[in-house]
Amino acid sequence: MTEKLRFLGLDVHAETITVAVAEPDGEVRSLGTIANREESIRKFIRKLGSPENLRACYEAGPTGFVLYWQLTQLGVTCDVIAPSLVPKKPGDKVKTDRRDALKLARSHRSGDLTAVWVPDEGSEALRDLVRAREAAKQDQLRARHRLTKFLLRTGRRPPLGVKAWTERHAEWLQQVRYTHPAQEATLLDCLHEVQHMEERVKRLEQSIVEVIQLAPAPMQEVVRGLQALRGIAHISAVTIAVELGNITSRFERARDLMGYSGAFPSEDSSGKRIRRGGITKSGNAHLRRIVVESAWSYRHRPAIGARLRRRQEGLPAEITEIAWKAQNRLHKRYMTLTARGKEQRKTMTAIARELLGFIWAIGIKAEAACKQQMAA
Repeated sequence: MTEKLRFLGLDVHAETITVAVAEPDGEVRSLGTIANREESIRKFIRKLGSPENLRACYEAGPTGFVLYWQLTQLGVTCDVIAPSLVPKKPGDKVKTDRRDALKLARSHRSGDLTAVWVPDEGSEALRDLVRAREAAKQDQLRARHRLTKFLLRTGRRPPLGVKAWTERHAEWLQQVRYTHPAQEATLLDCLHEVQHMEERVKRLEQSIVEVIQLAPAPMQEVVRGLQALRGIAHISAVTIAVELGNITSRFERARDLMGYSGAFPSEDSSGKRIRRGGITKSGNAHLRRIVVESAWSYRHRPAIGARLRRRQEGLPAEITEIAWKAQNRLHKRYMTLTARGKEQRKTMTAIARELLGFIWAIGIKAEAACKQQMAA
């Protein structure tokens, strides 16, 4: 069967797809360029013969997974490739769409490519919503910075003891006035933008709360289980669950999940020389950001407050035990690294990396429990 397979390399752009094929007899040749439209793709696949004998691949990029879903519906087995892991010759300085397609076809046939996880359309839609909320939070932060920097430049300072973005701070902002019309117009515009960003974030968070109730049962169980951890409330739990997908099938070990986050230190060692650098950052940046934010909660002594106790109500005992173990271990780890004089930013990255191990353990337990319930 393997001798009959034809391997397609697709260099995909917004409007065009450059195609190359690695034939069963060893020949690798270009098949030209087609339009990146569903009808053009369907006609092209029909010309190549039986879809069961085709193995296609293309690099992950801004075009998303639409082409993957189209090829899958046509019966073609397709892989979406991690661009950073495509083999490259150090001396090859010529890059064209045709050469890229030929290289993909050749490497795909030899098994040298690494495929990424492709979510289904429902999971992808939910992930888009979660990432839209993340982008809104970043826009909200920029709007707040513009307002505070404008106030600082014009000598307007809040009263002592008033913390930023609290109710007292909002009341003070409403009392700020300028005599010059230009400055007053600038202030009103900044205030309007801050208010608009706050409403946008709330609207997206409400949508997430509503949509997650329609998610598959295993994902809902993972979301409930992750909230047992300190520093991970509902929105954070949804973000982690959406970025990870099915934990059991994707990550055999906790170290696999840590590597996927890009939180492992880089290394360049040779012979007796051992050189380690900063974290690789070669994984999922959205997951890494939310986990590092959650890791800051473990600076404090282990405790179960009122909010955390409410989140843990109704959860299995084994999950709450994992969460309590996480509090003790990660706080101890924080104190140890701090006592050594480790920089706080690096300390929090190390705590986040270990926190991913507890996230993996809870995710595995939650998915197994849901599977048992569905089987019963």
